[in-house]
Amino acid sequence: MFNGLIAYLDSIKARDPAPRSRWEILLYPGLLAVGMHRVAHWLFEAELFFLARFVNHFSRWLTAIDIHPGAKIGRHLFIDHGFTVIGETAEIGDNVTIYQCVTLGGTDPANGIAGKRHPTLANDVIVGSGAQILGPVIVNPRARVGANAVVTKDVPEGAVMVGIPARSTLLDATEYAREFVPYGTPCSETFDPATQKVELLQCQLDQMQKQLAALLAERELAEEEAPRRKGSRNSV
Repeated sequence: MFNGLIAYLDSIKARDPAPRSRWEILLYPGLLAVGMHRVAHWLFEAELFFLARFVNHFSRWLTAIDIHPGAKIGRHLFIDHGFTVIGETAEIGDNVTIYQCVTLGGTDPANGIAGKRHPTLANDVIVGSGAQILGPVIVNPRARVGANAVVTKDVPEGAVMVGIPARSTLLDATEYAREFVPYGTPCSETFDPATQKVELLQCQLDQMQKQLAALLAERELAEEEAPRRKGSRNSV
């Protein structure tokens, strides 16, 4: 059990550059919420529904993270910050990362699998802040859901989903092969300018900085060549 906790803390530290030690991670609200959900889910499976709800309610009060006791969660789930909602029939695989203000919500059961109202997230999925994944959809392994995206259909393996409604975008092979990409999507052409203005502004700033560096380099080169040209004119 102790080794399992250490492995869990190390998995979070590998995905979050903020903590200096494992002790800091023990104070994360996401860690507490997942731990209390384990207790609530055990009570739920034992059909002690009131006690399960009580633990869930207390956890939500402490952490601002609402995980229904019926949700099934795999190993090493990392919920960064809080204000996340995970529905009753949601299923989450191993090494999933969820950022703040995410909803794994339900839709009318008649529109999907009977009794299954909430999403299924496979292993190594990353869900960006503010994203909404609705209904009994499947987000396949290593897929990423960008900030503020709204997903209502199944997501292919390794896809990057952006926009409202979410759509898949092409991703450079070097990015796809990376072990972990923080915050869901990189700053590149994988954002939706209509819904992710912060990413757009960041990329524009990066481009302006590159253009400024190129102009400064040209100016320095011109200043170095100016004395040479003046000397060649005088010799003539």
